[in-house]
Amino acid sequence: MGDTRRPVACSIVGCMSSNSDNQRAAYRLLPSVDEVLLEPDVQALAERVNREVLASFVREVVEAWRSEISAGVLDAERLGQRLTEGRFAIELERRVGRELGAGIVPVVNATGVVLHTGLGRAPVHPEAAQAMGRAARSYCVLEVDRFSGKRNRRDDRLSELLVRLTGAEAGIAVNNCAAAVVLCLQSFAGNQRETVLSRGELVEIGGSFRMPDVMERAGTKLREVGTTNRTRASDYEQAIGANTGLLLKVHTSNFRVEGFTEEVDTAALAELGSKHGIRTVYDLGAGLLECAGATALDFLAGEPLVRDSVAGGLDAVTFSGDKLLGGPQAGLIVGKRDAIDELRKNPMYRALRLDKVALAGLEKTLELHLAGRADEVPSREMMLRPEAQLELAASALAERLGSLDGFSASVAADSSQPGSGSAPGVFLPTSVVKVTHAKLSAEQLSARLRSGEPSVFCRIQDDVVLLDPRTLLEGDRERLLQAFENLA
Repeated sequence: MGDTRRPVACSIVGCMSSNSDNQRAAYRLLPSVDEVLLEPDVQALAERVNREVLASFVREVVEAWRSEISAGVLDAERLGQRLTEGRFAIELERRVGRELGAGIVPVVNATGVVLHTGLGRAPVHPEAAQAMGRAARSYCVLEVDRFSGKRNRRDDRLSELLVRLTGAEAGIAVNNCAAAVVLCLQSFAGNQRETVLSRGELVEIGGSFRMPDVMERAGTKLREVGTTNRTRASDYEQAIGANTGLLLKVHTSNFRVEGFTEEVDTAALAELGSKHGIRTVYDLGAGLLECAGATALDFLAGEPLVRDSVAGGLDAVTFSGDKLLGGPQAGLIVGKRDAIDELRKNPMYRALRLDKVALAGLEKTLELHLAGRADEVPSREMMLRPEAQLELAASALAERLGSLDGFSASVAADSSQPGSGSAPGVFLPTSVVKVTHAKLSAEQLSARLRSGEPSVFCRIQDDVVLLDPRTLLEGDRERLLQAFENLA
C-alpha cells in the first residue's frame, strides 16, 4: 500500500509546486498601474476621461486578471499572450466607452412606443425645452412677484394655467404622479385614518409601486370595498366610519377588466364624500386633456378626461405631466381650492415640489395646449401621424439601409403603442422596417445599435430587428442611418 501511494503523493506535490510556480510567474507579469498609464494607447485615452478615473479602470483590469490567476484560469502563457495582443488597452477602451456613454444621453427611439418609460417618456416641445434651458442657465422669477416685488408662491402661474385648462378651482404640482397620490393620502387620511378603495383598483404600476404599500407608507389604513369586477356607491357608504379620512378612486390605466363590471362614477363618489364630510380623490394616472384646436385622440376611447373628472365635483384629481400631456415629469393635482390649500400646508409638499426647470417646461406645455397648439406637442404629433406618412418614411429608410453592405431591409405593416402603461391594449397601425444582417443575429445587432454612437433602440420580433418611424423625431432619421453606417 505504501509503495503505491508514494508516486501519487509525489505527483500531487509536483503539480502543486508547478501550479504555484506558474501563478507566481503570472503575477510577476501583471503590469503596475504606472506602467500601463505610460503606454501610448492608454495615454490617448487620458485625453477622453479624467486621469484618476482612467487609473481606477487600470486597477480594475489588474484586479480582474489577478482574480483569474488566483482561480487557476489564467496562467503566465495566456497572460503574456493577452499583453502582446494589446488586450489591456482594449479592456480600458471598453470601460472608457461605457463611462462616456453612461447616464442620461440622447437616443433614437425606433421602438414605436411613444411614451416609453425606459427612454424618458414624453419628449417635450422645442419651446418647452428652450424655456427649461433658459431657467436652468440663468436667474428667473420663482418666489417673488416681478410687479409688486413681494414674495409669492412658485407655482402660482402654473395653478392659473391648470385652472384654465381643467376647470378646477386651483392646482398644484409635485415631482411625479406617484408623489401626488402620496401627498393626497398623507394629507387627507394620514395618522392612521382609513382610505376607502375598491378592490378592483388596487393597482401596481411600474417599479412595484403598489397602492396598499403606498398607503401604509403614507400613514393611512386601507379599507377595501366591493369586488374585483363590481363596486357600487353603497359599498363605499357602508365602509364609512368615524376613522374614514378619504374616499379614493384609481383609474386602472395599465390594465382592463371587461365583462360583468361596475364602478362608481366621479359624481356619485363626490356626492357621497360631500354628504359625510370626507375628502374624495381620483388618481387618473395618464391624464387626458382635450382642448380646443386639438385633434381628438379617438383611439383612447374610454380614457377619462381630466376636465370631466373635475366637473364631477371631486376634491382633487391627480395625473401625470409627462404622459398624455406631453410635458416634463410632474404630478399634477387639480380640484377644489380648500383641498389644494390643505395639500400646500403639508410639510411634505416642500419635499415633493417642482424645481424652476420643470416648472418652466410645464408652464410652456400648458400654454401650448391653451393656445390650441396641443397637436404640436411631440407625443401627440407622433400618435397622430397618418399611416401613409409612416409608410413613405419606412420605405425611404428600407431603401437606404438595404444598400449598406451586409444588411437587408424590407417594409411590413405592423403596429405602434402609445405606451403600455398609459393606454393598455391600444395599438396604432404603422409601417416598420424589418432589418437583418448577414453575420449578426437580431440580438447582436440590437445590442450594437444600443451601445453605438448614436445610440438606437429598436424592437425584435421573430429574430428580426424592427424599426418604427412613428417615434423618430426631427433629425433622428439621419442619426439612425449614421448608426447603421457605423456598423456596415
